[in-house]
Amino acid sequence: MSTNAKFHLSLPCHDIEKTKQFYIDELGFDLGRNSHTWFDVDIYGNQITFTEAGAFNFNNPDYIFDKQILPSFHFGVILLTDEWEDLHNRLNAWNIDTTTKTVFLEDQPGEHSSFFIKDPNGFLIEFKTFIDSSSVFAELDI
Repeated sequence: MSTNAKFHLSLPCHDIEKTKQFYIDELGFDLGRNSHTWFDVDIYGNQITFTEAGAFNFNNPDYIFDKQILPSFHFGVILLTDEWEDLHNRLNAWNIDTTTKTVFLEDQPGEHSSFFIKDPNGFLIEFKTFIDSSSVFAELDI
């Protein structure tokens, strides 16, 4: 297992501005990639994404990111590309259902590839790798 792995968690929120104010202004964490409907926060080197979901529940957990429909309720890990490829190949060899590898933010800061698996409880786990590991918290103008 990698000692370089970073944690990624995506959580819904009712009010993006109040949530951003709490994490950035009050707690003092760094703002990462963001738009008017979601933002990343760097919490001790880990990427937490908050997505404005209004009145959310577990029965309606999707949002759109980079023209892809993604689950709002998921968590994951950011791996080095070699580790990410090895894991994807190993999961496929074990016949564990994975989503198609998808590239997000192509040719932009924060470009990364992802795939998802579902655990026995129905939780989705995202595995991602960034083209440039220093861009995990890069700011975007979306």
